[in-house]
Amino acid sequence: MRKKILLAIITLVLVSVVGYANTFSLKGNYFVPSGPSSANSPDSLWKIEYDNMDFRKTAFQGASFGFAFEYFLTRELSLEFSIDALYNKTARGSYKDYIGFEYDSELWAVFADHDQYMDIETFSTLQRLSVSITPIQMTLRIAPFGRRGRLIPYIGGGIGFYFWSVRMEGDFIDFADEYVYESTTGYDVPVYPLYEADAREDRKVTLGFHALGGIMLSLNRTMTLDIGAKYNIAKGKMTEGFEGFDLFDLGGFQFSIGLNFWF
Repeated sequence: MRKKILLAIITLVLVSVVGYANTFSLKGNYFVPSGPSSANSPDSLWKIEYDNMDFRKTAFQGASFGFAFEYFLTRELSLEFSIDALYNKTARGSYKDYIGFEYDSELWAVFADHDQYMDIETFSTLQRLSVSITPIQMTLRIAPFGRRGRLIPYIGGGIGFYFWSVRMEGDFIDFADEYVYESTTGYDVPVYPLYEADAREDRKVTLGFHALGGIMLSLNRTMTLDIGAKYNIAKGKMTEGFEGFDLFDLGGFQFSIGLNFWF
């Protein structure tokens, strides 16, 4: 219920802003999440997934679409309300070093090189991870030299609400529950239970912050080309399907190019 009330309040604010806006912007974005490269905690979902799965490093980089309304406060200051939507990435992969097998009607995982000591039929351990993030942000923008030149640099920062979801489906190896397989070749091989997982965090909301900078190039009296970059800082609490994990990093760099329409 609180999420619905929050979304309703944000919608009312945006609708009010539209009537007073001085510019309307359409932007194409490219988002590079910081989680895969900066997660150091052993209980970070980003780290666990990238350590164990053969996901490409660029698997969760991708395009999104954004729009914004800007209200001029002074010649140099403005207040912007923006939504960056449609970032929704899914990566599919298999465990780097482990394969699955069935024994006594149960599924297990074993280190790939150890199957040579076991009389078993193996299969690949597959998994799919999906992440979606939609920030609704308010930004105080500063144009130090005003807005009358052909080139208009700007900087800014602000706060936002990040609506996000995470879902992990497929095979899950429980490395905390180790067993020993006594093979007929005389080797004791460590194996781990293999489960079918469907863990998710749906429709979560997190407060975050951001800083941005860029430059606008005047095309005519009512239109500018906007090229910019933004850094998002936000971490969401895992409470449902990933209980016990660290905060999920929703931040990262966002590069954008778009058009501003001046009223």
